[in-house]
Amino acid sequence: MGELTEKIKGNTNEAIGNVKQESGNSETRAEGRAQERKGEAQQIKGEVEGALGNDV
Repeated sequence: MGELTEKIKGNTNEAIGNVKQESGNSETRAEGRAQERKGEAQQIKGEVEGALGNDV
């Protein structure tokens, strides 16, 4: 269950981050890059949890 949750959170953060990066504001673009990276990390975490099973 945690695997799916992390992947969904990761996809959401990546999507929001990509939208923020299209902003004209440099601070918002930086937030978007950080949020996209967070989403990528959540995706990896979900993949690891899936590989290890429910023991994590």
